[in-house]
Amino acid sequence: MARKLPQLQRRLGGRALFSVAYGEIASSIYFALGIVAAYALGFTPYVLLGTGMLFLIVALSYAEGTTELRETGAAATFVRRAFNDLVGFVTGWALFLDYLIVIALAALFLPHYFGRAVGLDELSRGPWDKVTAIGAIVLIVAARLLRRQRAYEAGIGVAAFDLVTQLLLVVLGLALLWSPEALTEGVSLGTSPSWHDIAFALPLAMLAYTGLETVANLAEETRRPGAELPRSVFGGIGLVVVVYAAIATVGLMAFPAADGRTALGEEWREAPLMGIVAALDTHLPDWVHVPLRLYVGLSGAMVLLFAAATSVSGFGRLAYSLGEHGQLPRTFGRLHRRTLVAPESLVAAAAISIAIILTTSLLHQPVAFLASLFSFGVLLAFTAAQLAVIRLRFTEPDRRRPFKVPLNVRVRGAEVPVPAVFGAVATFTVWIIAMATHPAARYAGPAWLAVGLAIYFLVRRERGAGLLEHLRSTDEQVVPEAHFSRVLVPMKLGEIGEEMVATAVRLAQERNGTVEALHVIKVPLELPLDAPMDEHEAQGKASLEEARLLGADHGVTVRGTTVRARSIGQAIVEEARRTGADLIVLGSAPRWRRQSRFFSPTVDYVLKKAPSEVLIVAFPQGVLEEANT
Repeated sequence: MARKLPQLQRRLGGRALFSVAYGEIASSIYFALGIVAAYALGFTPYVLLGTGMLFLIVALSYAEGTTELRETGAAATFVRRAFNDLVGFVTGWALFLDYLIVIALAALFLPHYFGRAVGLDELSRGPWDKVTAIGAIVLIVAARLLRRQRAYEAGIGVAAFDLVTQLLLVVLGLALLWSPEALTEGVSLGTSPSWHDIAFALPLAMLAYTGLETVANLAEETRRPGAELPRSVFGGIGLVVVVYAAIATVGLMAFPAADGRTALGEEWREAPLMGIVAALDTHLPDWVHVPLRLYVGLSGAMVLLFAAATSVSGFGRLAYSLGEHGQLPRTFGRLHRRTLVAPESLVAAAAISIAIILTTSLLHQPVAFLASLFSFGVLLAFTAAQLAVIRLRFTEPDRRRPFKVPLNVRVRGAEVPVPAVFGAVATFTVWIIAMATHPAARYAGPAWLAVGLAIYFLVRRERGAGLLEHLRSTDEQVVPEAHFSRVLVPMKLGEIGEEMVATAVRLAQERNGTVEALHVIKVPLELPLDAPMDEHEAQGKASLEEARLLGADHGVTVRGTTVRARSIGQAIVEEARRTGADLIVLGSAPRWRRQSRFFSPTVDYVLKKAPSEVLIVAFPQGVLEEANT
């Protein structure tokens, strides 16, 4: 079976993934709290808690899908694999809308936090809030076009700031604003809020839990997706749900509902956390309150800026997935040396999100409109993703699943995950509620899908392919069908070495083979072969253990060996003979081509002397030479 070789780098670990999960999801409270409170009033904590539980159920299916398929694209990938390219595209196109809305909302709320922090009230009013938002989007995309940055490494610090800020507000709020009576004051379910308001608030509350797609989109760039993705997703979501409920409780203690309204959803809708800071004003001395206002406002602006930036990257990764599978024009499915994803996708994200800001500014309630439209896309994608996981249990029952949705029942020989069934019914029900109660979801959502389907039809017609046909990207590199029972991969420090181990493990996984990982310690001629080389021994032990864990994550046995030699190439050839390897996997660094030769001396030697087939992957210039974002 032909197989796509890795093109994105597997360099993200558990800490980076958790920071993305928490930072992306928790950033939503900065703009979602006021919107939900405007309709749910005193029931805001319960609405957020209920949707958070539903979100956690959905995350179970995402965890299974990402660890099962391990490709970028998240829900669009699950659905394409389970059904067909058309349904997968519809899912991805709906998610495009959500990425764009998060970019727009994060940019729109940023000047409100920044302006209130530094005392520039003009930034909290039009047109300067729109001007600042557009400037922030242009700055983000310009930075991505000019230089690829280590965004997810920086995200660890941003997530820490975010968590500290939110916990600080919860502790101060519960200590200084404690008033259980305020939570029930002016609240009468069915009247204030009305049942219609509760139904209206439920889809809006989905806006509070963005980020799941962004994390799932990193499956192809995660070192150990089977272990690290579920742990990061569940850890991030669980913490967010608790913090959200606590912050909503503090916010309603600060601004109790009265006459069917709360200042949290009116005066402070564009900066609800700054409203909580303002409520603490009378309880704190100036030497504490002023720095607190500055800290919360600036950290909020930074978190929102990071949320917009990661959503731009998520948009680009999703565009790459759709482009390489013939669902968007070819240019979107190509990696770029500087920007990683296609520059065209970054420009498109900026242009469309800016157009959204300008267009919705003409509406009476632009924020509520965007939140309603967000619920249309995310609920559609969540429903499709869970149905895809269920269908894959029937169509590919023997596929290895490092993480499986628990609580299964056997139906027609397949294990059906009950949480996925319940989650699909629940998200589809809320989607129906959104369509019934939100004009934005009812009209603008289908209009967006119609535009996408027109683009999809034109792309397929240009390629001469059917609407349901699965297309393989012209940029995909494939390995012909072969039977390799034992794959030898020499360990090499650095990113190319990591890619080669991943390639060897995937080949062995597809052919039920094993991997022989070899770490060669090159001993200088002036030293005896048994000379003490403790540092090299430690490096070899660590790299072999990492290879073993990667193999275990994919269900592949990896045996590690460390040898000493004068020549690395000779050691590789001898080990291939000793183990009976029928394939040797090597990587060729781009730097050798800059020295007027294609392969390194080691690769040349192995090609001439190898007793088995040799797979050489020559990476293009720049693919593994810059940090990933």
